[in-house]
Amino acid sequence: MEHVTVIGAGLAGSEAAWQLAKRGIPVVLREMKPRKMTPAHHSPDFAELVCSNSLRGAGLENAVGLLKEELRRLGSLILEAADATRVEAGGALAVDRHAFSGYVTEKICSHPGIQVVEGEVTALPEGEVLVASGPLTSDALAAHLLTLFGDSRPLNFFDAAAPLVTFESVDMDSAWFASRYDKGTADYVNCPLTEEEYQAFWEALCTAEEAEVHGFEDKNVFEGCMPVEVMARRGRDTLRYGPLKPRGLRDPKTGREPYAVVQLRRDNAEGSIYNLVGFQTHLKFGEQKRVFSMIPALRNAEYVRYGVMHRNTYLDSPRLLDRYYRLKTQPRITFAGQMTGVEGYVESTASGFLAAVELSRRLRGLPPVDFPAETAIGALGLYVSNESVGSFQPMNINFGIIPPLGYKVKGKRNKNAELSKRSLDILEPLREEILG
Repeated sequence: MEHVTVIGAGLAGSEAAWQLAKRGIPVVLREMKPRKMTPAHHSPDFAELVCSNSLRGAGLENAVGLLKEELRRLGSLILEAADATRVEAGGALAVDRHAFSGYVTEKICSHPGIQVVEGEVTALPEGEVLVASGPLTSDALAAHLLTLFGDSRPLNFFDAAAPLVTFESVDMDSAWFASRYDKGTADYVNCPLTEEEYQAFWEALCTAEEAEVHGFEDKNVFEGCMPVEVMARRGRDTLRYGPLKPRGLRDPKTGREPYAVVQLRRDNAEGSIYNLVGFQTHLKFGEQKRVFSMIPALRNAEYVRYGVMHRNTYLDSPRLLDRYYRLKTQPRITFAGQMTGVEGYVESTASGFLAAVELSRRLRGLPPVDFPAETAIGALGLYVSNESVGSFQPMNINFGIIPPLGYKVKGKRNKNAELSKRSLDILEPLREEILG
């Protein structure tokens, strides 16, 4: 049988390669690491979680929780790896990043139907190709892809990653463990600031020196990855209604909610490294240490990684791709991952899953499954390929792109839970067809 070349071994590419191979389609997986690394890459393993944040909410009252449950029920490799390497994070699905990537890498490399070839791809090969080169697509490959698109051009935005600190360097006399509203287990370190401390921190953050990022402007930042200094410049209290929101967090020393709270989330299973939640940044490294040390609990923090800013590239997908993530003008070429305009690790996984399932069916002479719009997986594919979308922007999964119930349910959480139940009920009779 004809093989498929999968370019990129991130979450989307790894998922796609696995699903194709499971269905008997030979795969040649091309990955430029470790021969060539980008500033955002730190490991030679596949499916690297560059931003090191959790895979977000696990409950079915939120859309990403539904998307994960759909993928889990359909045999997703990425969800299998996440469940196997999970660390506690309250109501979120968080993983030990290194164990997670190692799990995916071992599974991919040991599958007899997948041949891994290292080295940069600068042009698409002949035959069936699935491009999952990610938001950090190399300049050479990006230039080659431009020749395929005619007048439609990829768009660019910038993504930011938060710093990591060692737990032992956090001053726990100035912080405490808790989850917001005591929901789930007490997995977050909460670092309070008084009004005076917050005022000084905010002023320093607004005037701190940024690292030079070619072509960066505030308007190019995707809202879901807003650098903390850009957010701060929007107003004095913007952070207090965003990542430093104190609601639902009572300081055990006072019994009251602080003026502002910085939260730290565990980044590895051992609990030795923590992520500054919402502190994506492109400040210079020295400035990060100076300004973030103004947070009392972090006055002596040891940074194992500073925040970084990197380019993300995504396509004008509604003009270029169909609901199966195939290039309309050349159906032998399929795309998956963040370059299609799905935003987030779970969404990237879902695009790789759908693209691989439909590609394998086409190669075996079977009709497409056509994931219904009521499912989260289907809704993402339909959004990305919706030609009526004017100014296309990257999109996280949300219930707003899933058809409404058609009847009223009291309470947002109840309505969302009902939407999730409907989606899973619709998906259930399709499982055998999708898994085959």
